[in-house]
Order: sequence, then structure tokens, then C-alpha cells
Amino acid sequence: MSATPGLAERVKAVARGLGFDLVGIAPAEPSERTRFLSHWLARGYGGELGFLARRAGEREDPRCVLPGARSVIAVAIVYARSAAAEPHAPGAGAIARYARGDDYHEVMGRRLESLADALAPLAGRAVHALAYVDTGPVMERAHAARAGLGWIGKNTCLIHPALGSWLFLGVVLTDLALEPDAPEPDHCGSCRACLDACPTDAFPEPYVLDATRCLAYATIELAGAIPEPLREAQGARVFGCDVCQEVCPWNQPARRSVPADPLGLGTRLDAREGWSAPSLAWLLELDEDAWQRATVRSALRRVRHRALVRNALVAAGNSGDDTLVPSVRRHAEGPDALLAEHARWALARLADPL
Repeated sequence: MSATPGLAERVKAVARGLGFDLVGIAPAEPSERTRFLSHWLARGYGGELGFLARRAGEREDPRCVLPGARSVIAVAIVYARSAAAEPHAPGAGAIARYARGDDYHEVMGRRLESLADALAPLAGRAVHALAYVDTGPVMERAHAARAGLGWIGKNTCLIHPALGSWLFLGVVLTDLALEPDAPEPDHCGSCRACLDACPTDAFPEPYVLDATRCLAYATIELAGAIPEPLREAQGARVFGCDVCQEVCPWNQPARRSVPADPLGLGTRLDAREGWSAPSLAWLLELDEDAWQRATVRSALRRVRHRALVRNALVAAGNSGDDTLVPSVRRHAEGPDALLAEHARWALARLADPL
């Protein structure tokens, strides 16, 4: 079945009307990038991300997710709209920019469902469609790159030539035959900024990330101990790491062109009060109930309270701030063996051994 003339443009117009900053279309089929997943996993770079292997076949071929799929509609919304350089505040923790505002799953999810619901009226027939925002067995970045939303850079992020890489991605799989867009060429050239700036050397080669050495993986995905070789490099980070994006030339304010935000989606993704640089003293004293109240409808819920305190203990050990010693010592003497071990490490760093 050939693509209906003009249908793809009508679909894109609806997507833009829903507030998406970018939209493109790719064929729903395996690609070199989706097939690379099995090789990446075989090299052990996925660490404890077992969910990737469990449905690897679906991730490689979207037709295994939606039988009869013909097209992938890929969309993006800009976040970190004012991503200027941020001097570190003493005694504060660092939160990845994507998790400082409202949960992007919620901000994007309902609009993607609305886009999926609009396909049948646009096509004039029954349509099968599934929408995903980092929630299903779909490789959004690979499809977004093939749909022309940008290229996948040496830091493995999708980079748009005008918007940079501070982008949330989502896709709609559909059995509609839609005219695909041309991919964006790779513009990284000889640049090595992201590779050289990574504090843990997490890129064994350009375009390949070893998640087991990535601070985002260590602070968010790991349930157990932060590996000791990574702790000093973690610095003040308590949730994620933005270094490879912060140094990217395509993200510098002079080059980046942030679009208008008529529906206020970008505002919802802006940092909530207190979450740009939360006090380590506050995080170390935060109990489970306070954590739940502070993270309502936030992507910070990706980590459990215990893991956040673990991360804050490492950051405290790296801070050089001896006013944190009483809070750290409380965890060192507490009943949680994982937190106690990280607290002892922090005390040793703060020159106050237990």
C-alpha cells in the first residue's frame, strides 16, 4: 500500500498543534541502529538493564510491537530551555536537567495519545496505533534519527542542528503508510568534546556508551552500591549527569535556537523550586514521606528514596563540607547496610573516620 498524498503533512500539522517542537516520519522496520542493540548488550555495556534484553527482538523491529505497522511518527519537545552554564553552589547536589520539572512522561504522554487518536479521522478509516514515551520496547532515538529529527552524536544523544540535544522524544507506531522523511546527516565531524569531558570515560569509542561506567546509570539505575572507582568522579551529582550534553557545541546558547512555547509545555518542564541545586543537608535528612511529597508528578521518582540518599552520601563525601558530618554519621550508624557503607566512605573523604 502506497502512502496517501498529503496525509503525512496533515499528521505533522496536528503534532505541531499539540505542542511538539519537532515531528518526522520513519518506516516501521529494523535499521542498522536498532540491530546494534544486540551487539551492545553482548559486550556487557547494558549492565543491570535487563529489561533491554528481555524484549530485544521488539526493540529491534517495531513490527513485533505493533503487527502490521508501516510508519513511526517521531516527535520531540525541547527542555532546559535556558540551559546556560551553571556554577556549582557549595553544599548543593546536582540534578540532571531533564528531571527538574514535571514528569516528561505525563507532559508528552497525553499529547501523544491525542496524536494517535487523531490518525483515524485524518485517514478516514480505522487505524491501529500505539504511543510510547520512554515506556515501551521501542528505540525512540533510533527512529527519531531515521525520521530526520536529528543525528545521533558521539555521546549517543539525538542532536538537532538548531535545537541541540536537550530533547524529550516520543513515538507513535501506526499501520498507516506515511511518506518518510530524510535522515539528518551527522555533523559531529572531528569534535571530541563529549568524549573528552566524560568524568568516568564511559565512551569506549565514539557513538558507543558503556552504561556501567556512566554516572546517569550509576545514580539512577543501580539498586546496589555505587562502584567505588566511580564515586569521586560523581562529584555533587545525586541524580543523573549532563556533562556530555553541557559541553556539546550544538547546545551552546549562541548556537541553540529555542522555539516559542505557546502551550506552556516548556514551562512545565522547567525546574521546580529547589530542584536545580538541592541542599545536600536537606537530602540527607529527607525521610520517605517527605521524599514522596517533594516528588509528586516528577521524573525523580525513577529512583527510590534509598538510592537518592545513597547518592547524596557520595556527593557529601566529595563536597569537602564538614558541616554535613553529623548527618552523614547518622547514616553510618544506622540500620541500612548499604547507606552505612556509603556513609563510612563519605566520612573518610571528609577526614572524619567513624
